[in-house]
Amino acid sequence: MEIINKNMKMIKQSRETYIALLFIIGIIILVNFFSYKLFLRLDLTQNKEFSVSGVTKNTLKNLDDIVNIKVYFSKSLPSQFISLRENVGDILDGYTNYSSGNIKVSFVDPSDDDNLASSLYMKGIPELQFEVFEKDQMQLVKGYMGILIEYGDAFEALPVVQDTKSLEYQITLAIKKLSSGELRKIGLFNGYSALSRDEMGEAISKLEELYEVVDVDLAGVEVVDKTLETLIIAGPKELISEEDLKKIDEYVNTGGNLLVLDEGIAITEGLQASTKDDGLSSLLASYGITINKDMVLETKANSGVASFNQGFFTFQTNYPYWPKISKAGFDQDNSAVSKLENVVFPWASSIDINEDKLGDNFTVSYIAQSSDKSWKKTESFDLNPQQLFGPGKTEVSTLAVDVNAKFQSPYGLESNNFSRVLVVGDSDFVSGNLVGLTDNLVFFQNITDSLSLDSDLIEVRSKGITSRPITTDISDGQKSLIRYLNVFGVTVLVIVFGLARYYFRKKSNFVDEL
Repeated sequence: MEIINKNMKMIKQSRETYIALLFIIGIIILVNFFSYKLFLRLDLTQNKEFSVSGVTKNTLKNLDDIVNIKVYFSKSLPSQFISLRENVGDILDGYTNYSSGNIKVSFVDPSDDDNLASSLYMKGIPELQFEVFEKDQMQLVKGYMGILIEYGDAFEALPVVQDTKSLEYQITLAIKKLSSGELRKIGLFNGYSALSRDEMGEAISKLEELYEVVDVDLAGVEVVDKTLETLIIAGPKELISEEDLKKIDEYVNTGGNLLVLDEGIAITEGLQASTKDDGLSSLLASYGITINKDMVLETKANSGVASFNQGFFTFQTNYPYWPKISKAGFDQDNSAVSKLENVVFPWASSIDINEDKLGDNFTVSYIAQSSDKSWKKTESFDLNPQQLFGPGKTEVSTLAVDVNAKFQSPYGLESNNFSRVLVVGDSDFVSGNLVGLTDNLVFFQNITDSLSLDSDLIEVRSKGITSRPITTDISDGQKSLIRYLNVFGVTVLVIVFGLARYYFRKKSNFVDEL
């Protein structure tokens, strides 16, 4: 009888185990079903790199037709790109789920279609070559890593997707361009030895992804084109005539936005410095904005790295005449700069604001300011990078400012329109190779967008910025200590924890044996 009871008890326990197991399986099936129907994602990255932003969601919400996104990734890509393909898929899942069916995503391996290669090449997606080590030898592997975005008969190509840092920006920008039709116009001031389209190179190329950038030569026109969203004046080196200054003033007073990149000190070959007057100073002074005849210097820890030639050798050094503005120096209430980490302004001048000339209901955003350890040079400019830099009177200096007001015309023009004048006390940061320093290019794009466009794309563009420099003045020995702690610190802590745990367990076992 006792044996029968034991058997019955075992059967009952087995039945309960099976029921519990079936119950758990049922819960898993329900969770999977609802997770398929509901799109939820936990993104722990600081800038939410794998989650679509509110800007993208609004863009997708306003689509009135189907957008086809075709991802051309070869299956035979080297192993280091396998995770990239998965990350691209994760990001595009967000587009699909927030588009109400208007985004169609497909992954295509072009190697499956011999006729597809020429078609992709004509649309701007090239076949790539990769070096891989297989079977004890180096081999060349061909493949594709591009994306084609189609809207009706129009398309935009992303030729090579190397990472996902700016992928959302590129895709959302392409969708906006395809769905909006006509591009907005921006004017680039020509003449008077101002920075040209070629000298600004990459900066203009990036603007042309979103705008129609037209050259503005005031010598051949009566007035500045009123359809321009923004007029950019970058680093003129000659004195602008009164007649042309009046045309610029008229454009501003009819509601046009002005972006001025200019400095009070000119740098010539051989690192020679002299004060400059290009005529803009008098116009801006009437607007309550003064670009000073000085240069702002920072401590070496807060300055950019510059390269110099000495004989046959090239050396790099932190150059105090290249102040580097870090996160604390940006206006955190201004979306154009709130997510930036570092911008370097080579040979920049400080800016002052005279609010008495701004009338009523104006707003001023001090979008970029130096640290409280910076100082200014107003004369005897010694630009030698190897000198011993000794700070003068330290103070915070404004290097970029955005003013929204009804500006007073120095030519007596009446204005009932608010307009914006954004001034940066430096033009070098956007020219040649210098635009590639830190976040310089993104800064230029963002301030242009803030004047010319809704500031929505700024949020997306800035997501991939993750620079985390050490901004405090510390010695080389302290920097080395921090570096080694980052490399070996966690490993040492794990070893110490393991040894401590082993010691206490052995001690506990010894006590139990007693």
